[in-house]
Amino acid sequence: MSKSKPFRLVAPFTPTGDQPAAIGKLIKGLERGEKHQTLLGATGTGKTFTMANIIQHVQRPTLVLAHNKTLAAQLCSEFQGFFPDNAVSYFVSYYDYYQPEAYVPHTDTYIEKDASINEEIDKYRHAATYNLLTRKDVLIVASVSCIYGLGNVTDYEALAIKLTRGDKIQRDTLLRRLTDIQYRRSNMEFKQRMFHALGDTVEIFPPNADTVIRIEMPFDEIEVIQEVDSFTGEVIEELQDVTIFPAAHNVTSKEKIDRAVEGILTEMKQSEAEFLKRGEHAKAERIRTRTEYDIEMLKETGYCTGIENYVRYLEDSPPGRPPSTLLDYFPKDYLVIADESHITIPQIGGMSEGNYSRKSTLVEYGFRLPSSHDNRPLKFAEFEERVGQRIYVSATPGKYEFANTPKENLAEQIIRPTGLLDPVVTVKPTKNQIDDITKDVNDTIKKGERILITTLTKRSAEDLTKYLKDGGYNVQYIHSDVETLDRIEILRQLRIGDIDILVGINLLREGLDLPEVSYIAILDADKQGFLRSRDALIQTIGRCARNINGHVTLFADKMTDAMTAAIGETNRRRAIQQAHNEKHGITPQTIIKAIHDIADESRKLELRRPKHDHQKIPKDERKRFMEELEMQMDIASQNLQFEQAADLRDEIELLRREMA
Repeated sequence: MSKSKPFRLVAPFTPTGDQPAAIGKLIKGLERGEKHQTLLGATGTGKTFTMANIIQHVQRPTLVLAHNKTLAAQLCSEFQGFFPDNAVSYFVSYYDYYQPEAYVPHTDTYIEKDASINEEIDKYRHAATYNLLTRKDVLIVASVSCIYGLGNVTDYEALAIKLTRGDKIQRDTLLRRLTDIQYRRSNMEFKQRMFHALGDTVEIFPPNADTVIRIEMPFDEIEVIQEVDSFTGEVIEELQDVTIFPAAHNVTSKEKIDRAVEGILTEMKQSEAEFLKRGEHAKAERIRTRTEYDIEMLKETGYCTGIENYVRYLEDSPPGRPPSTLLDYFPKDYLVIADESHITIPQIGGMSEGNYSRKSTLVEYGFRLPSSHDNRPLKFAEFEERVGQRIYVSATPGKYEFANTPKENLAEQIIRPTGLLDPVVTVKPTKNQIDDITKDVNDTIKKGERILITTLTKRSAEDLTKYLKDGGYNVQYIHSDVETLDRIEILRQLRIGDIDILVGINLLREGLDLPEVSYIAILDADKQGFLRSRDALIQTIGRCARNINGHVTLFADKMTDAMTAAIGETNRRRAIQQAHNEKHGITPQTIIKAIHDIADESRKLELRRPKHDHQKIPKDERKRFMEELEMQMDIASQNLQFEQAADLRDEIELLRREMA
């Protein structure tokens, strides 16, 4: 049963500054049917709040795109706070580790597909599609993984089992239907995608929730449908009806599998004959044996490893047709918002080429059929065909946004409600730069504030950190080689003041709010390239735009076009804010953000379960409960939600002691 409600924005504040103008302009553009609009929003101006106001006004399902899991998690947390009564979901890649299938000809090395799936993230993905198919008040925050194949929505919806009180159905018939849609009967453990039966009672653990559906069906009639706690067995809600969606997105009917097998066999024989014609007998033998094994698995179990490579036949689609993706689960009138669009949009355009190259080698050497090319991410043109109205949001919109957005559809959001000005930017020569940095660092530390120093290489970040440590400073470096949990701890220490200086490369540009930072030093600012482009410099400068004392030094021996443009744009925004402050008598104030806000709370993203009374959890369920908490701790740490990870760690340790 649908639980749809109108989008209702909950916030302790109202739009201020130039937020009302930006909101009004973008809403009017949507009402006119404009396909492309851009919100040029400076750091700290409340762009997410503006998006939320637009969503509340238009009352349409919305897809918010982010360029990485961390930013997606932060946005999802914020939107769940703004829309506590609506269905806000999180959809990102569910792989903790992913090694795609590949073949390296010059070493004759075949690499099997190897992946570690994070079951907690997979649960959120299923929750997203469940919400899309059962509600209208849906907001999905997704990474660009949403353009990868997900399974045909028509099959997924058609195979769902709809149960209502009073329905006549035999217990064994229900169990067979659950097995057909990839549910497994539980033995010792009971977790998502499983069911178990005891007498006339059947319990189903859907893949999208932490709760279980209990069905009592005496005399082959459904008498009771309940949602119950998976650990304690306590009844949460009595239900009139329920829809059980398949346990996997790539699931299909026996009839479609039988029809697909015929097509797969035909193509296999064609490929085998082609290899034999060229005298490549090893390749012919390889494609035949591998394909025959997959066919046997499909016929026996309805599934095989790499089933996505047969999408053309399973979906009965013509060659070259794009795969089904999350976008196909949305209704036609949905709205797309691309956050940090200068990064997100190019990501979408760059996914398909690498996939095609890897697949071509597998096909050429007989590891896959040519039709496997149909299992791929969407090409950019295909993405554009599948989305309607869209709003690009960025402090530094890219070429695509400017090329597609008419000037009248560009909304600016420069004024910060706090009155904070963009940082003062100065340029200094590289000669004696360490002495200059040391002086500014000392002044900043005296005020109890923090410092970021950006370098161009990992080696220079490590060397500079060592030099400063030898000088007695509390300093640490952070780059891609630093483990996730260590990065989380470093950021926590920076915010609470255990670390004064953080040296990094490119990890601190988008998505992290560090209001304690008031000084940034950018080394090698005149080195042309991605990390020192106009947009990159503006984003880096914006990292200290949340502190009243924010100032940035660019160390360079010449003025590049990128530096000139970045400084000019920063000064333009600073002037607009200054004029607004003087007109309205606003005194700038540093943003005060509680340390736990960077981690967020359990109501956001539902990454942390509420503390349970462990005594109510059956003894034989406690081990599984602890494993569930460990998965949640892992996803929290991946998303830089370090306080949640720490709380979960503490509960795991407490449960472990109780079990001992």
